[in-house]
Amino acid sequence: MAVTVSAAFDGGNIAVTRAERADDIVLTIPRDHMSEFAQWFYFRLSGVRGEACVIRLVGLEASAYPGGWPDYRAVVSYDRNDWRRADTAYDKAADGGTLTIRLTPEHDSVWIAYFAPYSMERHNDLVARIGSARGVRAEVIGKTLDGQDMDLLTIGDGPVNLWFIARQHPGETMAEWWMEGALERLTDPADPVARALRAKATLRIVPNMNPDGSRRGHLRTNAVGVNLNREWASPSLERSPEVYSVLARMDRDKPDFVLDVHGDEAIPNNFIAGFEGIPSITDAMTQRLTAYIAILDRLSPDFQTVDGYETPAPGKANLTVATNALAERFGCLSMTLEMPFKDANVAPDADYGWSPARSKALGRDCLAAALEVLPQLR
Repeated sequence: MAVTVSAAFDGGNIAVTRAERADDIVLTIPRDHMSEFAQWFYFRLSGVRGEACVIRLVGLEASAYPGGWPDYRAVVSYDRNDWRRADTAYDKAADGGTLTIRLTPEHDSVWIAYFAPYSMERHNDLVARIGSARGVRAEVIGKTLDGQDMDLLTIGDGPVNLWFIARQHPGETMAEWWMEGALERLTDPADPVARALRAKATLRIVPNMNPDGSRRGHLRTNAVGVNLNREWASPSLERSPEVYSVLARMDRDKPDFVLDVHGDEAIPNNFIAGFEGIPSITDAMTQRLTAYIAILDRLSPDFQTVDGYETPAPGKANLTVATNALAERFGCLSMTLEMPFKDANVAPDADYGWSPARSKALGRDCLAAALEVLPQLR
């Protein structure tokens, strides 16, 4: 049976240099359309049952985040539901940086990805399922440049406005797995945290900020190569209609709390980045941020507070980034949650690494932390 490599499907991304033999497959990662970002890969390898496969992704020192490759392991699946970590090694000196994946598939085809994919079909299924649950309002608040819907789900009717957005960077698929876990908890009629949140707050949720990049198999940008998380100072319908439509709705339904969910290529742990460094920061804002982080650290063994980003100097925050822009604009508790592409060092899992299931569990814990911090938000 001939060896074939393909990525012509929702979220797929790879380019083939050589694939005549299972033990000599050489691939490269294409850049996002109209941008320099290259890191996300997702492809199907066929005709390889029982073959000792050696797959090399080359030229990775020129990728978007070469620091993400050491100690990273790719994920593989036969059914596209169960994604396990594969034998993976990185050599920065070989062929401009080479990630080598070794496996002997048990079936004719195997899917291989940077992280467990979250397709637009699964997104649409999620919106349909959650949107039809009792007490949920589902709206389309805008269109992307490729004509896809910008979905907003609203749950609860309390006086505190909580906003959750995810996947500004489409290759950070763990963010929408997080969303799936959070939304499942919020719509569970028997869950006490969900019941309390729905009574005390109104939760507005954008499960996928970047549908075009998600379908196209991008790491970080939308259909025209724009990094949405650098558009919050002045979004436009021509470059960033995704941010434009969400920010317009936030101006109408002003947030008291925003959590922007992401993934980080290099840091092997979960952490929160805040809005330190914005011009209008107050002691009260800082206290709310500190309180939420401490609560989440207590509730989730998968969370930690040692690894993370450097704190900007006073007045030096980048106000094009969502977390900073929204804290400055609304004076709200605004945060970025980062999850790893690698395993989480605080609780490693040799088979799965950081995974969809653990992302979903963290989503549930983040809601519990939001409930505890509610009294401080107004």
